[in-house]
Amino acid sequence: QVQLVESGGGLVQAGGSLRLSCAASRRTLSRYAMGWFRQAPGEERKFVAAISWNGGSTYYADSVKGRFTISRDNTKNTVYLQMDSLKPEDTAVYYCASNPSGSNYDVRSVYNLWGQGTQVTVSS
Repeated sequence: QVQLVESGGGLVQAGGSLRLSCAASRRTLSRYAMGWFRQAPGEERKFVAAISWNGGSTYYADSVKGRFTISRDNTKNTVYLQMDSLKPEDTAVYYCASNPSGSNYDVRSVYNLWGQGTQVTVSS
């Protein structure tokens, strides 16, 4: 069964950094655009960042622009989310997902395969 597996979450103080990774088992990610979403308690899952299949284009939510960086290494079948200058409001479960449409990057419904999520907690 194809799976996306996130890792790298944890507890960090405000102003700190974390790098999340998303790896695929039994599937190559190189043909797909990929995205990161996050879901805080009591809130809907929201778009964070996305990257085109070859890494040539990236997209960010306004709330993370300038602080987060999405990247990918197709040779390792892995997508990353570097998170710097973290704020308490970044606290959430972070999910990666694949986007076969290659468009509508901030639209949750176009993503067809999701990981199980990794918790990020930012203390003040």
